[in-house]
Amino acid sequence: MRVLVACEFSGVVREAFAAKGHDSWSCDILPSEIPGNHFQCDLMEVLHDQWDLIIAHPPCTYLTNTGNRWMKPELKHKFPDWEMQRANAIDFFMRIANAPCEKIAIENPAGVMSTVFRKPDQVIYPYQFGHNFSKRTCLWLKGLGPLVPTDIVEPEFVVFNGKKYSKHHQQIGAGRKGRAKERSRTPKGIALAMADQWG
Repeated sequence: MRVLVACEFSGVVREAFAAKGHDSWSCDILPSEIPGNHFQCDLMEVLHDQWDLIIAHPPCTYLTNTGNRWMKPELKHKFPDWEMQRANAIDFFMRIANAPCEKIAIENPAGVMSTVFRKPDQVIYPYQFGHNFSKRTCLWLKGLGPLVPTDIVEPEFVVFNGKKYSKHHQQIGAGRKGRAKERSRTPKGIALAMADQWG
C-alpha cells in the first residue's frame, strides 16, 4: 500500500509500515528524526495525492478539552485569538477526515471533535500495547477496524497534590524543554499494531 502518516516527525509509524514492505511516507513541517521517506512541508501539499491509507496525528493544542479553560471570559484578554485558532484546527482536522482516501485513521485526545464532528470510533491506551503508561487516545476511523490490543500491561501512576498522574507524563512534566514533542510521539507498540492490523 501507499501509506501517508500525516503530522509525524518521529518516523515511528512510517517505519513500522515500511518494515512490512509498504511505500510509507511521513509528512510534517519539521524534519524527520530518523532517515526515511519524509515530506517536510504543509500537509495540504500532499494530502490529495494517491494514498491507500492515511494515518494522521493533527496538532491537538486547540482541539483538546484541556484547552477549554482558555476560552473563559476572564482569560480571553490573555488569549484573544483562541477561538479563531480552534476554528482553524477544526478545519485542518476535517480536511484530513474528508480526504479522498478509502482508509483513514485520525488520532487525537478527547476534545471538541467529538461534538463538532462525531464521537471517536475507538479509545486506546499505550498500556494495551506494551507500554506501562496511560494516555487516553481517541481514534476516528474510516474503512478500518478498531485496533486489537496486543500486550496489556499494568500502567504506572504517581500521586501529586492528591491527583493520580501517569508516571511517564509526570516525568516529562510542564515546563520541561521538548515536552510537547515528547508527548506527541506514537508509542512503538501502537505503531506496530497499526502496521500489523491495518497493513
